[in-house]
Amino acid sequence: MSMKEGGAAAGPGHVAIIMDGNGRWAEERGMSRSAGHQKGAERVREIVKVAPDLGIRVLTLFAFSTENWRRPGYEVSVLMSLFRRYIVREVDALDQDEVEVRFLGDRSRLPRDLRRLMTVMEERTRGHTKLRLQIALSYGARAEIVHAVRHLAAEVEAGRRSAESIDEAAISAALYTGGVPDPDLVIRTSGEFRISNFLLWQAAYSEFAFVDECWPEFDVPALERVLASYGTRERRFGGLRASG
Repeated sequence: MSMKEGGAAAGPGHVAIIMDGNGRWAEERGMSRSAGHQKGAERVREIVKVAPDLGIRVLTLFAFSTENWRRPGYEVSVLMSLFRRYIVREVDALDQDEVEVRFLGDRSRLPRDLRRLMTVMEERTRGHTKLRLQIALSYGARAEIVHAVRHLAAEVEAGRRSAESIDEAAISAALYTGGVPDPDLVIRTSGEFRISNFLLWQAAYSEFAFVDECWPEFDVPALERVLASYGTRERRFGGLRASG
């Protein structure tokens, strides 16, 4: 992460967003929660489109958590259908816009046809470099860390590595986000002040922004305001404040 003169942070290369408030936004307007999720999907399209122009090289979106499986079955079904439609409708445009898509999370709980569509989207967009779009789907950070630890333990048991070789870098590489820089900025919409089991390891030194707008309201000007605020911050990563 480069630093501007005087210690202020340059624009964030990796932005992660907890897209919260779709249902609340809809209910406040007398609409169904599914209508709010649909509006939220439209907002995803808009933000993804402008991200490269704003200097963002990696965009990670929290779409569906492991805890979201506890929601009513009808709402879960609506969300799964929405994810299917998003992939079918957006894969060509994302491919043309040179966006590489990767899905993060436990795919085993997802419907088989959705998993197949996810694989198709990843393969179609593989190798693009204009933007990396990571969609956290059936994702939980604690489960991700458990998955990484089990993978490393299996390597030790098989004799492919020693226990002493397991360090922070090894754990980072074993996460779903292995090989991708940690987020510089994590944004949560809808006025909530928590991170809800999202990128717990990766966000150790991220900057955070909690905004009042629900996700369907979080338009490009709102994102630009958050990025401008980020640019005034000094990131020290545990070091001392810059002098002068």
